Formats: sequence, structure tokens, C-alpha cells
Amino acid sequence: MSNASSKDQSFNGPAIVNDLDSAAPRQSSFSREELIACGEGTLFGPNYPRLPSGQMLMVDRISQISLTGGAHGRGVLHAELDIDPSLWFFACHFHGDPVMPGCLGLDAMWQLVGFFMAWSGHCGLGRALGVDEVRFFGQVQPHVKQVSYQIDIKRVITRRLVMATAEGSLAADGQKIYTASGLRVGLFEAANALQPPAPRPPA
Repeated sequence: MSNASSKDQSFNGPAIVNDLDSAAPRQSSFSREELIACGEGTLFGPNYPRLPSGQMLMVDRISQISLTGGAHGRGVLHAELDIDPSLWFFACHFHGDPVMPGCLGLDAMWQLVGFFMAWSGHCGLGRALGVDEVRFFGQVQPHVKQVSYQIDIKRVITRRLVMATAEGSLAADGQKIYTASGLRVGLFEAANALQPPAPRPPA
């Protein structure tokens, strides 16, 4: 991941901003089928940030999404993942000691910040740009019935770098067990926007 800021000059230009009609009412909840459509580029359109497809989609539904509210008054998102002992990661992480990898819970939070950006009208390719702090207080084991996420939007930058910062949490059957602060997701026009610059030829 890259720790990016609005002053970083290494990016290849901004994504398109606010392409959706801001006056139109926005849908406030989404089913799994609609989230799959987001991953296929058909929910908001092909130029908007997409969710992962297949097994890497770590969300089954979004129960609430809003441009207002949340810890900072700048937007909030609530989502859920139904847990089943047959989920793919339990078989390999770990043998005889099944537990959902914490990195998947963190990735789900990045996924949801990117979804917020698409839903709120920002175009571009979504990329996770980092996180300041992640803390784990528990684990998701096969007996858990449901994981729930909360994302509190802290800031959306729409300058040369289009980026959202947020705080997130994950709860297992209602008990908060992960927190993340300083979640950052940026939007870019080009897939290679985060490539490091080419090395200079020797003098």
C-alpha cells in the first residue's frame, strides 16, 4: 500500500468527480445481487469504482448508506457478511484451527469505502492507499453467525488526488472485535497510476 496525500505529485491525474446527479435521491441499501453487479460494473456504470468479485467480495448486503451522519457527520455505511463454516478461508486458515483472516476484515472496510465513493458519484479505479492503525480484540470463527461493519467517513478530497478517509469497525454477532482508523481509498484514471517512477539512468 502507498501512504498518499493530496500533495503527492507521483499520481497520473485525478479521477472524474461527481458524475451522478447530486440532486437525485440515492438508494440507501443494497442486496448481494446489487453488490455483485457493482463488481461487474453494471450497478453504477463501467467508469465507477468496483467491488471485488467472487470469493474476495466480503460483504453480503449494505443495510444503510448515507451522505450524512456517522461519527464525523460526513457519511456512514453499515454492512453485513453472513458467516458459514463452509466459507473458503476456514479450510486453509488454519488447518485444525479455523479463523477468518483479519486482513479480509480490513479489506472489507476498504471495499466499503470504495463503494461509498462510487455511490456518492465519484468515478475512477479504486485503490486502497493505506490505514493508520488496525486493532484486533477478537476473532471470527465458524460458530459466528454474522459479521457487521460500520464505516464512518471522515473526509473526501476532490482535488488532484480524489480520496476518502474513514474509520471502520467490525463486529462478530454484535460484539466489536476490529477497529481501523485512517482508512484511505483513492480513485484514479489509469490502472498503473500507483506504479513507482522509472529509475533514472546512471549518470
